Amino acid sequence: MTFIDFIRDRWSVLSFLAYQHMSLVVQTLVVATLAAVLVGVLIYRSRWGLAFGNALTSVGLTIPSYALLGVLVGIVGIGVLPSVIMLVFFGFLPILRNVVVGLTGVDRALVESARGMGMSRLTTLVRLEIPLAWPVIMTGVRISAQMLMGIAAIAAYALGPGLGGYIFSGISRTGGANATNSIVAGTVGILILAVVLDTVLNFVTRLTTPRGILV
Repeated sequence: MTFIDFIRDRWSVLSFLAYQHMSLVVQTLVVATLAAVLVGVLIYRSRWGLAFGNALTSVGLTIPSYALLGVLVGIVGIGVLPSVIMLVFFGFLPILRNVVVGLTGVDRALVESARGMGMSRLTTLVRLEIPLAWPVIMTGVRISAQMLMGIAAIAAYALGPGLGGYIFSGISRTGGANATNSIVAGTVGILILAVVLDTVLNFVTRLTTPRGILV
């Protein structure tokens, strides 16, 4: 069976798995972004907070995703939950780093001028610092999204949703009928989803970035 025939015969299944894969990545990315922005806002003014954030992102990104998923399966069992926890964890790290870099990179003179005009610390953060740091923050979100697309394939190890199941299925049947087609279909599907999501996030970045700092 040719690859085209393989895709045609299994299109309904592949399209549903692609939807699951994208849904898993997008939902965990939203949770990771909200958590990273909240934590970043809490720590970026503290020397100890910055040290903790840098240590967490540096050490956390060295943890093998496969190993972390295995640990989570032992704690919470198989299914969607360990996959979600793993993706939120790995998605959180690069976004947190960029939140901290973006906020600490805002010109302090601008912040002090805003405070001198009577703006509260919260108002300054929301109306000045976060908008100025937004392009850097969204760069972290885009990096995280691309990373999560690949990591989400590992979710199949815990019977999680997505295209990873086709890749694992093909690997387990190496040398068998349609094993290569299964691996290629899952891999190409993930690559296409990654391009689509990055395109959407690039549009969102340009749409939400203040015009005065849009390049």
